[in-house]
Amino acid sequence: MGKQNKMGKKIRKFKTGANRDTDENKLDYEGFLSPTVLRRFAEYMHKHRIQSNGKLRTSDNWQKGIPLEVYIKSAWRHFIDWWLEHRGNKSREGIEDALCGLFFNVQGYLHEYLKMANLKKKKCDECGNKYREIFIVDGVFLCSRCKKKYLNKRKTF
Repeated sequence: MGKQNKMGKKIRKFKTGANRDTDENKLDYEGFLSPTVLRRFAEYMHKHRIQSNGKLRTSDNWQKGIPLEVYIKSAWRHFIDWWLEHRGNKSREGIEDALCGLFFNVQGYLHEYLKMANLKKKKCDECGNKYREIFIVDGVFLCSRCKKKYLNKRKTF
């Protein structure tokens, strides 16, 4: 190990003869994440796929978009449950569900935030202008000017 390739990068050589770049400066998902926590979170998410009407929603349904204010309000409810449990009090759902609910809301909020941050670098689907504000109407990403036009057109049908 420790040899360098032609580009000056360190490479690892294994006893088998195989070689690879080092994992230096690469994201270490295996080290950063806990499989036990992810399994428990998946169990929580699966339990909450069943809607009040009895139908099963798809596992990635949340990725279609939930407003940030919905995530933050729900996160606070789960945080309070976690805090109650931490202080030895009963909560609505118990500490594991409170933590999973909080994890879901934090993840969902970050997901939406990153989508918006990436969109701000892009242009409006309708007019091509850069976004100042982003609106999603019927799955179309619009600037404020085009949103008004789009909604007015829709009213005429």
